[in-house]
Amino acid sequence: MNISDGFTLDVNPARIVFGAGSLARVGDEVAAVGGQRALVLATPFQRADAEALAARLGPRAAGVFAEAAMHTPVEVTARAMAEFTRLGADCVVALGGGSTIGLGKAIAYRNGCPQIVVATTYAGSEVTPILGQTENGLKTTVRGPRILPEVVIYDPDLTLSLPVGMSVTSGLNAIAHAVEGLYARDRNPVTSLMALEGIRALRDALPGIVRDPADRRARAGALYGSWLCGTVLGTVGMALHHKLCHTLGGSFDLPHAETHAILIPHTAAYNACPDLDGAAALFGGALGPGLWDFARDLGAPLALADLGLKETDLDRAADLAVQNPYWNPRPVERAAIRELLDRAFRGERPGQG
Repeated sequence: MNISDGFTLDVNPARIVFGAGSLARVGDEVAAVGGQRALVLATPFQRADAEALAARLGPRAAGVFAEAAMHTPVEVTARAMAEFTRLGADCVVALGGGSTIGLGKAIAYRNGCPQIVVATTYAGSEVTPILGQTENGLKTTVRGPRILPEVVIYDPDLTLSLPVGMSVTSGLNAIAHAVEGLYARDRNPVTSLMALEGIRALRDALPGIVRDPADRRARAGALYGSWLCGTVLGTVGMALHHKLCHTLGGSFDLPHAETHAILIPHTAAYNACPDLDGAAALFGGALGPGLWDFARDLGAPLALADLGLKETDLDRAADLAVQNPYWNPRPVERAAIRELLDRAFRGERPGQG
């Protein structure tokens, strides 16, 4: 974009606590937001970690709710709200990735309670005022200041046990946020700088994690990159890529990070434009094929078929994707979207757009 044209930038307020060992500061951060009884949130997989965190918090912990699920189902939120009330909680501490962070946001959206996030993946949603939730097979999104967590704690040590495959797809998910931010209608020079730096950090960090999952420098670099990419997501509007992911996640129950990882090379190719030249240079050429090669080399999933989508689902997915489309730099045409989905379904390398 031409800086002489002027721009508007709304910076989302959030306190970021970054560094190895920063988990020890959770209790202090709960106190800083005025919390007395925190409900610790997690997925069933991370229940033991949540219980250990609650024990660390001592009397500041109201209890644990470990039923967070992908795509933030409204019925799970209702159960969490009931537990929040029953335990007399006054804030939430979300320990985990996008599913748990989404649940914390859903609670705060409904009752206005303070949120603290302890991020253990590279989702990036912890620094956005955006809530995506699913009801009756449809995923919808809402924005608002109450949705944005007040405090985010990034402790690279907590990501050392994140499986390599999940690390890769989570990191590609974060890259997708930044790619869309580069051509967003309301982009500006500041968000574009953050997007490019976030993509660069993840490009450098993810291969290191694949080589050595215990590489603390790579783990810290990935968290840093995900924070930047997530901040971009929360500052500017999203386009076709996120519309497709919301469609496939909400209506076909595909896993969130893996779906983003598979689609981003194809949506980047579809939306190829000069705004992506800086990101393309990071991958040695056209961005769509470059991202596909990067994902392949990392061992990421490449085909929607491998996530359980059926070929017979593609027509319905294309129909849903062109309904109420998000703004996009290239017209969203049903035939072209159907072709994009077919390539992604088969795991084919995209063209150069």
